[in-house]
Amino acid sequence: MTVCDVKHRAIGKKIALWSLLAAAAVALAGCATHKTKRAPVVERGVEIRKSASVPAAKAKRVVASSGTNYVVQKGDTMYSIAFINGVEVRDVAELNNINDPSAIKIGQQLSIPAPRAIKAAEKKQPAWQAANQSGGIKTQPKAEKIPYSATALAQAEKMQEDGTAAKPEVAAAKDEDDDEEDLEWGMPSNGKVIAEFSESANRKGVDIAGKQGQAVVASAPGKVVYSGSGLRGYGKLVIIKHNKTFLSAYAHNDQVLVKEGQSVTKGQKIAEMGNTDSDQVKLHFEIRKFGKPVDPAQYLPLVKS
Repeated sequence: MTVCDVKHRAIGKKIALWSLLAAAAVALAGCATHKTKRAPVVERGVEIRKSASVPAAKAKRVVASSGTNYVVQKGDTMYSIAFINGVEVRDVAELNNINDPSAIKIGQQLSIPAPRAIKAAEKKQPAWQAANQSGGIKTQPKAEKIPYSATALAQAEKMQEDGTAAKPEVAAAKDEDDDEEDLEWGMPSNGKVIAEFSESANRKGVDIAGKQGQAVVASAPGKVVYSGSGLRGYGKLVIIKHNKTFLSAYAHNDQVLVKEGQSVTKGQKIAEMGNTDSDQVKLHFEIRKFGKPVDPAQYLPLVKS
């Protein structure tokens, strides 16, 4: 090979190297000027754009108006107004921008929210029904999902070794409907049902027959949010708030033994049966879910006449 051939080959290698360096520089310049557009993160139907500098905004629940109004009367409270309109009290407060529910005034006009839609979920069997049934013993452990982590991986390996079921490391976030599982309902008074719940007949609860002065007790623990006789058709009435989901109501009492704001336990005597605003002695009992009347027979072992 001649000296000229060696020089030509060296020059060719340098030209190829320079070409590669030039191409790399162009590619890097393109990456620096081009911004990658990330797809929005969609969570439960709400579009949230995540950024390193700006935190994701929380989606605010919008309370819609039903298109009707209510004028505050003497003796009204936010709970009584929500109760007679079959809606949730906090929805009334949010729709009318009321921070202090006790600050409403006689003659004040309130917009009434639309009733909440109750999720059509599979009905849970009441505890009293399960207790009366025999058999059905489970022979296999319930499968549980474990969030990925080093600890969870160690738990899974241990489960494979000794056959034990691993426990979730972090409990799932509670939904409002989970409040239903936390309540154990009891009968508000002894007696037979003489009128059943009926949406078509606008019967918002059940009527239980009894005797004058018979004990009426709290069906579940909670706080008394109404005690009075200001709601037409209910006589002397007690309303108990049990959690974010449920209220219960006890009407036509002869005597009321609890005051608003008082905490009560399940089975505690709260009133005595009577016939106020009624043609006979009875207890009218209602259960409200998000303000909407539901059939008490789903939760209680009612005895029909």
